[in-house]
Amino acid sequence: MKFHLQAPGAHVVTGFGEGWIRVGADEYREGIVLLPDRVVTGWAPAGFDALSADDFERLLESKPEIVLLGTGTRQRFPHPRLLRELYEARVGVETMDTHAACRTFNILVAESRRVVAALALEMETAP
Repeated sequence: MKFHLQAPGAHVVTGFGEGWIRVGADEYREGIVLLPDRVVTGWAPAGFDALSADDFERLLESKPEIVLLGTGTRQRFPHPRLLRELYEARVGVETMDTHAACRTFNILVAESRRVVAALALEMETAP
């Protein structure tokens, strides 16, 4: 028998693969902002390189204590000026590949932490 610690009613990542993330029973094929109580679609629609300071500032609306930034299939770091508002609000920011961010989100939600995961997926390129 396996026991899983989970905050009641919290959204958790139940699967992921190349180009998709599943939260509960719902599958997403676009970047998302994942909070314990909701999923917001449309994060990083033009890819990681097109993110702006406004994209990160909007993450403050949910008053997180930590933001997990999933940057796609590999870990990439945004320019520090893009994260300025988060730093000034004293919000922790952890940058990792999207799969690691999904796993970490589930752990922090189970601990009832105020966490937000901004999860980018790789842009598909035309042949």
